[in-house]
Amino acid sequence: MTSEDYLAPMGDVARAAGAAILEVYSRADHGVETKDDDSPLTQADLAAHKLIVGELSARYPDIPVLSEESAAVPFSERAAWTRYFLVDPLDGTKEFINRNGEFTVNIALIEDGDPVAGVVYVPVTGRLYSGAAGAGAWVEEAGERREISTRAVTSRESLTIVASRRHGGDALEACLGVLDRHFGEIDRTSMGSSLKLCLVAAGEADLYPRLAPTSEWDTAAAHAVVAAAGGRVVDARLKPLRYNQKDDILNPHFYVIGDASFGWDEILGQVPAVD
Repeated sequence: MTSEDYLAPMGDVARAAGAAILEVYSRADHGVETKDDDSPLTQADLAAHKLIVGELSARYPDIPVLSEESAAVPFSERAAWTRYFLVDPLDGTKEFINRNGEFTVNIALIEDGDPVAGVVYVPVTGRLYSGAAGAGAWVEEAGERREISTRAVTSRESLTIVASRRHGGDALEACLGVLDRHFGEIDRTSMGSSLKLCLVAAGEADLYPRLAPTSEWDTAAAHAVVAAAGGRVVDARLKPLRYNQKDDILNPHFYVIGDASFGWDEILGQVPAVD
């Protein structure tokens, strides 16, 4: 199978998980609990997790599935995986609890540390972003599917960046200070969950600086879409962001870049490191 061959089945599973999420979303009580890291967990997270892991395991019994809600898998075991599914059953749980619609189902296929196929499904709108290495990227909604691509930065008069609703701080402000010196006007859009990466993939934003903590399942699916659409996802040293390379599953700070041919290395290389 090619990477593209996985997209339709992954999309079907993501839609089914989205339906399970919306069933809980419609209730007054989401059954909110608190995990060990103080992040929220709802009945929707667990329902989507169970459905996705069950469906993927049944369809592809030889491919491991790592979900945010799975039991921890030691790196000694994960290191032997050359191919696996990386899943966030409900990305944007706080957005789900706040009922703003900005939450997604994320399913990625990882091969040798790189996200080669990914789907990001938005249950509230029914929108599905998908992308596979060497094949392209698409957005599908209301039965219509169109190809998407990142956009070129044609001048330094303006730049559109996308940022988290909830995470910023000194590191982001330092980055904005550098960008202000290089671009005439900075338009900033706030968004929840992995939709921030999807805006770059769809050519609706130029840059997403993520200078706050994330985990690998938060980014992998949308990373695959960005890469298939012509963009790049790089760490603070401007090296490609990779997966399953170390004991923990935390991402370093990273940038999502739309125009891969623009001179970002010179500009972002001036951003000071801020812990």
